[in-house]
Amino acid sequence: MRYPRLHLVSSGAAEPLPQPPAPAPGSEQHLHDAYSRAVIDVVEKVGPAVIGVRAGRRSDDRAQGGSGSGVLITPDGYALTNDHVVAASASGVHAALPDGRTLGARLVGRDPATDLALLQVDGSALPFAHLEAGRLARPGQLAVAIGNPLGFDSTVTAGIVSATGRALRSVHGRLIESVIQHTAPLNPGNSGGPLLDASGSVIGINTAIIAFAQGIGFAIPATTADFVVSQLLQHGRVRRARLGIAGGHRPIDRRLARLLGLATSSAVEIVSLSEPSAASRAGLRAGDWLLALDGEPTPTVDALIRLLTAERIGKPIEVSLLRGRERLSVTVVPEADE
Repeated sequence: MRYPRLHLVSSGAAEPLPQPPAPAPGSEQHLHDAYSRAVIDVVEKVGPAVIGVRAGRRSDDRAQGGSGSGVLITPDGYALTNDHVVAASASGVHAALPDGRTLGARLVGRDPATDLALLQVDGSALPFAHLEAGRLARPGQLAVAIGNPLGFDSTVTAGIVSATGRALRSVHGRLIESVIQHTAPLNPGNSGGPLLDASGSVIGINTAIIAFAQGIGFAIPATTADFVVSQLLQHGRVRRARLGIAGGHRPIDRRLARLLGLATSSAVEIVSLSEPSAASRAGLRAGDWLLALDGEPTPTVDALIRLLTAERIGKPIEVSLLRGRERLSVTVVPEADE
């Protein structure tokens, strides 16, 4: 086989390479460029406000101990992270900024029930992100996660919001409502970092993944984070109402429900009462089945807890209950959950 001879041609001056045509609007390349631009804009805007959170003693400008991520939400250093990141922070917390600085921080307050914690980082005029509490996340929208997974600082991943309104149980057993499910990949160390929308606003605080799953991450919504921040700033903790009972789910027999005209198929059975407590002072007993609070059904323990908000502390509420086959109504004044 004969091969054609190659000829090197030089005209003395190199001619510029032809430029590829600009992608047509609506083409795959054009859309890809728009997507990349959106993510880049978010990272450039918010990246400087994402910190590494180190819980433990400091040595050679690095905190030894637990680690995770966080996000500054005010220029005077207030930052959100996960409670489980700082739970073992008796020996101190430090914040590692993307510009290389490591600053001290103090723990303002924790809320294990929502896996959120508020820090104040030492410093002023710090970069910060906007906590978007006035607009709910929507399935399908862009979701960008920034954090420090596995020690790789300022790592960016992107995906979409898969679903909203999920429920996630905290390590303390309380159900966290309205959790955001998304596809931005997360790894250990992403905990406490922000989930961002296309405008660079914080729509959630990343908190958990499902082991061995792909593209399933969860973030505490900004609406919940905003409430927790206000409570921690005012009280150092999140105030919730408390009856002082331990209870469990109890299905109601259909025949009994029809006989008594009950609109619910289950209730919360009181297993035990604290002494003293709001419930014991009101005359509630172990074995009572709680049906409703102020007319709101309590078919599960989670539903009961959801109704015991801070607004009910110190205010009389009507508890509808079943004692044996007798329906009763009792007035209880909830206390603050210490």
